[in-house]
Amino acid sequence: MLSTFLTLQNAQEAGEALADGESVEKTLSIIELITSGGAAGQVIIAILFLLLIFACYIYFERLFAIKAASKVDSNFMNQIKDHVSNGKIDSAQVLCAQVNSPVSRLIGKGITRIGKPLADINTAIENAGRLEIYGLEKNVSILATISGAAPMIGFLGTVVGMILAIFELANAGGSIQMDVLAGGLYTAMTTTVGGLIVGIVAYIAYNHLVVRTDKVVYQMEANSLEFLDHLNEPT
Repeated sequence: MLSTFLTLQNAQEAGEALADGESVEKTLSIIELITSGGAAGQVIIAILFLLLIFACYIYFERLFAIKAASKVDSNFMNQIKDHVSNGKIDSAQVLCAQVNSPVSRLIGKGITRIGKPLADINTAIENAGRLEIYGLEKNVSILATISGAAPMIGFLGTVVGMILAIFELANAGGSIQMDVLAGGLYTAMTTTVGGLIVGIVAYIAYNHLVVRTDKVVYQMEANSLEFLDHLNEPT
C-alpha cells in the first residue's frame, strides 16, 4: 500500500514537472517573437529599430543643445545696461562675446546697431532671432516625421504579414493549421507593435523639445525687449 502511494506521488510530481516544462516551452521571448515573423518581419523590425536609435540620438543631442542655450546669467542684462548707460559699448560687446548664448548674440547684434533708429535695431535683433530659432530647431522636424512614419511602416508589416498568412492558407490544401499561419501573424503583430512604440517615443520626444525650445524663445524675446526698452529710456 505504501509503495503504491509513493508511486502515485512520484507520478504526480513527474506530471507537475512535465507541466512546468510545458509552460516554460510556451513562453516566448522578444527575440524569439521577432525571429518568428520571418524575413519580412525582421527587415521591418530592423528598420524600426534604426529609426528608434536615430530618434533617440536627435532627442538627446537637441536636448543638451537647448539646455546649454537656456543658461543665461541673471546678472547679464544688468551688466549690459550699465555698460550701455556709461557709454562702454566695447565692454558690452566683449561681455556678449564671452557669454556666447542665443540671448547674448541677440543683444550683441543690437549693440552693434546703437546710434541708428530704434526700428533698425529692432529689425536687426528680429533677424538674428530667426537664425537662432532655426539653430535651436535643427533636426527636430525629423522627430515629427519619424513619429508619423514609424506607425505607417508597422502597418505595412501588418499588411505583409496578412498577405503571407493568406498565401500559406491558400496553399494548405484546405487543412487549416495554426502553425501554417503563425509566421504571417507574427509578422503582422510584431511590426504593428514595433511601429507604434517607435512612433510614440518619437512623438513624446518631439513635443518635449518643442516645449523646451519655446522657453528659450520666450527668454530671448524677454531679454531683447528689456534691451530695447532700456535704449528707449530718456537719458
